[in-house]
Amino acid sequence: MAKNIDEMSFLDHLEELRWHLIRATLGIVIAATLAGFFYKFIFDTVIFGPTQMDFPTYNGLCQVSNLLGIEDSTFCADKFPFVIQNRTVAGQFSAHIWTSIYAGFIIAFPYVLYQLWRFISPGLMPNERKNSRGFLVIASLLFFLGVLFGYYIVTPLSINFLANYQISAQISNEFDVSSVIAIVRSSALASGFVFELPIIIYFLTKIGLVTPEFLRKYRKYALVIVLILSAIITPPDIASQVIVAIPILILYQVSIYISAVVVKNQNRKYTKVKTK
Repeated sequence: MAKNIDEMSFLDHLEELRWHLIRATLGIVIAATLAGFFYKFIFDTVIFGPTQMDFPTYNGLCQVSNLLGIEDSTFCADKFPFVIQNRTVAGQFSAHIWTSIYAGFIIAFPYVLYQLWRFISPGLMPNERKNSRGFLVIASLLFFLGVLFGYYIVTPLSINFLANYQISAQISNEFDVSSVIAIVRSSALASGFVFELPIIIYFLTKIGLVTPEFLRKYRKYALVIVLILSAIITPPDIASQVIVAIPILILYQVSIYISAVVVKNQNRKYTKVKTK
């Protein structure tokens, strides 16, 4: 018979957490194994998709460049001035294994969240659990939206900028496969986690570490941090940074609204209890 959460010791909580982490890891391993069987699609279509000029993002940006009258746009080229190669004996094998693991994590992300939720939900009040039922769906949706944003926006902008950046005509670009994979992986995952900002603010507000007044007061500092973050995950040109910064700022504003709603609900409950 399962113990009540109030009866569980610190070691019992650690044991419970361990089993949830084991289940989450198994979920990632199973998803990674399945992804490993579709390595041709993952590499030829997904990983190397942004290295081809027929990628949807480049087509769209090329049309925008033509409408703006920009000639010789790098988004309208026939192909990128680089080749992808492997420089190590086990390079392709390692790329296969690690890419499958990262793909498995992305695929299994809702299940990982579910295991996290199963661990923390017993500590919530019944009404809190009821009001947080949409947590898994919203958090997963935001993560996948972030991954898509990183893949279709951040990755193409980064590859296009870095591939066409040249300090000397004497240098030819021969990118290692691990470097290309790293750009796609870091852009997608970083954007996925950044898009979790509203969820993070929600829980920080619930435990009293953040208030809407605090978020509004330090909005200008948040703007600076967002621009710095955009500069880190994008190439160092203003246009790319602005494109990435806009959705992050929107998420920050949404987070303020979410924080205000949480505080309002908490004050309402406190008032009801006090008047009884």
